[in-house]
Amino acid sequence: MITDSFNRTHTYLRISLTDNCNLRCFYCMPEEEYEFSAASKLMQVDEIIALAKIFVAEGVNKIRLTGGEPLVRKDADKIILALSQLPVSLTLTTNATRLHHFVDVLKEANVQSLNISLDTLQPDKFLLLTRRNQFKEVFDNIQLMLQNNFHVKINVVVMKGLNDMEINDFIEWTKDTPVHVRFIEFMPFSGNKWTSNKVFTWQQILEVVESKYTVTRLQDDQHDTAKKYTVPGHKGTFAVISTMSAPFCEGCNRMRLTADGKMKNCLFSKEETDLLTALRNGENVLPLIQQSISSKAKELGGQFTNDFEHLHAEEIHNRSMITIGG
Repeated sequence: MITDSFNRTHTYLRISLTDNCNLRCFYCMPEEEYEFSAASKLMQVDEIIALAKIFVAEGVNKIRLTGGEPLVRKDADKIILALSQLPVSLTLTTNATRLHHFVDVLKEANVQSLNISLDTLQPDKFLLLTRRNQFKEVFDNIQLMLQNNFHVKINVVVMKGLNDMEINDFIEWTKDTPVHVRFIEFMPFSGNKWTSNKVFTWQQILEVVESKYTVTRLQDDQHDTAKKYTVPGHKGTFAVISTMSAPFCEGCNRMRLTADGKMKNCLFSKEETDLLTALRNGENVLPLIQQSISSKAKELGGQFTNDFEHLHAEEIHNRSMITIGG
C-alpha cells in the first residue's frame, strides 16, 4: 500500500495522456498560442502501462485518464483498452468533443462513468469561455453518452460574474435528465488569472440553489471530493467541490502522473518526481513513488490554506492546469 505520513492510503491514480487540447479555456490554458510537449517527451503506451502496473501492484484500484483532452491523443484507444485489462475501475475526464468516436472503445473497456467539463449551457458563452464554437458537439455527445447508459458527471467551474447566474439552469437540467452536476470552486494555477474575488464558494452556491429548490444532502464517501445533494424528484443530482473554502484533504487518496511522466502527490504540490526518466533508465520506480507520497503535505500542497481571500496567486508555485491534468 502507498501510505503517507498522515496515514492516508492512496488507491486512486490520475494519468494525464497529453497536455494538448482542442479547446482553449482560459482557466486551464494560459494563452491561445501554446507550445505543447514534443511526443518524445510524453509517456508512450508501453510506459503508461508499465507505470500503471507498478501502482496497481501497490494497491491502486481506480485510474482516471485526463489531459489536456485525453481523446485528442492518437493512440488513446490503445491506452484505454490496455489499462482496462488491469484490475481497476477505469474512467476519464473529457471535454466531450470527440466522445462520439469512442463509444465502442469505452464499452469494450468497461468504462461506466465519465466526467465531462461544461461550464455553461449557453452556446455564445461557451464560445467565449473555450474560444471554440463546439457547444453543439459537446451537448449532443452528452446526450449520446446518456443514451448509451454511461454515468455522466458534468464538471462546472463556477466563476463569479461569469457563469454563477447559470447555477440554477444546471439544477433545472437535472430535473428530467440523469446528469450529475458538480460545481467546482475556481482554483489558482499558473497563468489562469485567478483572483479571490472570482471565487464563488460552496455556501454561495447552496444559497443560490436553495433560493429556488428544496435540497437534500446525500451521503458522502470517505474519499469523496464533492459534497453531494439532490433536489427531491429530480432524476439527476448535484454536488460542490469546495477546494478553496472547505478543503477535503483529510480523506485524500489521490496521486497524479503528468503526461511527461512526473508524479505529483497533490494537485497543488510544487515538487514533482520524475518517474519516466527513471523507468527509461531501468531504475526501480517504486522507491520514488513511496518517497513522493511520504513527503506529501497535510493539505493543499503545503502552499496555502482555506483562507483564500488573502491568497495571492503569484505566490503559488505550480504548473498550468493543462500540464498537470484535469
